[in-house]
Amino acid sequence: MPYPEMLVAPMRAELTNNGFTQLTNADEVAAAMGQTEGTQLVVVNSVCGCAAGAARPGILKSLDGAKKPTALLTVFAGQDIEATNKAREYMVPFPPSSPAIALFKNGELVHMIERHMIEGRTADMVADHLKAVYEEYC
Repeated sequence: MPYPEMLVAPMRAELTNNGFTQLTNADEVAAAMGQTEGTQLVVVNSVCGCAAGAARPGILKSLDGAKKPTALLTVFAGQDIEATNKAREYMVPFPPSSPAIALFKNGELVHMIERHMIEGRTADMVADHLKAVYEEYC
């Protein structure tokens, strides 16, 4: 059963109010992932503490540099279940993780940050990690 929308709305808005496109079903994910030119940052958003304390703030801080992904996309684990499952198909061979941050370049998964790489880290550490990834791939 999905989380109540009123619970996730502020967490969802933290990304969508900053340029991310929220994908809420499998068709939207397939369409977005079918756009294979450039780079796509796909965030599996979550209600957990590490998403609130490190992932979302770190992701947003990472976008203040000169290099950044072409497209910013997000699904919400525990809420948009169909969309999340479809997005995770593109993240194989990595196991399901939330939060998670995936970077695709020209349709190919080139970098993955799983929950265990976010837990215990600060937003600045997540941002610095992502900025280094953008420098390499964007």
